[in-house]
Amino acid sequence: MLKPPEITDAEAARRGERATDLLRMRLVATLLLLLMAAVFAATKRLGDAYPWVPYVRAFAEAGLVGACADWFAVVALFRRPLGLPIPHTGIVPANKDRIADALGRFIETNFLTRRTVDQKLRSVDAVGALTRWLGDSKNSAKIASFCSRALPELAKIVPKDRIRQVVDEVARQGAQSVPIATLGAHLLETLWARGEAQALLDRAIAEACDQLLARRQDIQRRAAKRAPKWLPKWIDAMLVERVVAGLVDTLSNMRKPDHPWRQELQKSVEGFIETLATDPKIREEGEALKASILADPVFLRQTEVLWEKVEASLLSDLTQRGDDVAKGIDSALAGLGRWLASDPALTAALNRRIRLWALRALPPRRAEIGAYVSDVVRRWDAQTLVDKLELSVGRDLQFIRINGTLVGGLVGLLIFVVSKAADAF
Repeated sequence: MLKPPEITDAEAARRGERATDLLRMRLVATLLLLLMAAVFAATKRLGDAYPWVPYVRAFAEAGLVGACADWFAVVALFRRPLGLPIPHTGIVPANKDRIADALGRFIETNFLTRRTVDQKLRSVDAVGALTRWLGDSKNSAKIASFCSRALPELAKIVPKDRIRQVVDEVARQGAQSVPIATLGAHLLETLWARGEAQALLDRAIAEACDQLLARRQDIQRRAAKRAPKWLPKWIDAMLVERVVAGLVDTLSNMRKPDHPWRQELQKSVEGFIETLATDPKIREEGEALKASILADPVFLRQTEVLWEKVEASLLSDLTQRGDDVAKGIDSALAGLGRWLASDPALTAALNRRIRLWALRALPPRRAEIGAYVSDVVRRWDAQTLVDKLELSVGRDLQFIRINGTLVGGLVGLLIFVVSKAADAF
């Protein structure tokens, strides 16, 4: 038999409350039965000493019968009354397997049909509930705190060799699937089109001009050492000055977009980009170079060393910067909540997606789910099933005993009155 699963403190508290309510109502119903018995005994002892005594005795007698009958009926559902082997008692434990099958079929046919699931999910705003839940800073803080504590431990127990192998395989497959020449062409084209390369060229020209002007004296000294000894020094200085000024002027003019050399450079770069993207020979050479790099033992060792450093750094950071990690996760969750709350269209789309996932997952497997419920209930021991059902509906069943006592008494009184009236005629 399947033992009852472990329960949480909250569930234990709820069960305790239900058990207390059941005991209280059972005591009320039993005291009412004893009250009817006491009244009947008292009125029986009085005889017909007073005109009203027979009426009270009739009410008490019928109420006592009704109370006993309903007590027997309620008890017979869950166990044998007074332990006696009376037929058709202890109905629930005796029919546990039938109840299990009926419960499984009931859930399958009434809760997991496509129409029922769809109607229910259309009325459920799952994303909205998540958004409101994340909107409470206490909730996001709890998740963030839990994650910051769990991540270092998780990082310690995860199979590092397997993760390293998977990352290596993914990276290798990605590198092998993308031609390096084509990738280089796209990167260079992107940099050139967005202006980063142009800005870099402008900075290089400006730096060259600054260096020429700053090192003018050094250039003059070097030029004087190489010049013929018969040439006057002032001529060396004048020539160097003019050369430097001409270079600076030429380089400064190259910073203009319409400069011929600038335009020629642009055509050269664009031609090189096109050659990288289309020339099969360059592509072949690039793939050969890539293959040799990927197979190079030195490169492989360097990647292993890099991965080891990443692992050590990640574990160290997670351990030492728990507060920062928690704040980052908290901020990300809060941002997620604000993002979902600010986009009703996205919320509706996600709710539709959740509904579609549920419709694809639940109705097609409703027979399996019903069979699973039935199997779980079948494997419960009989006492577990009795306890669960009695805690769920036992309190209400005690009202049947109370009502049976009062209604029985009223019916008995009515019969007595009618009988007395008939005798009078």
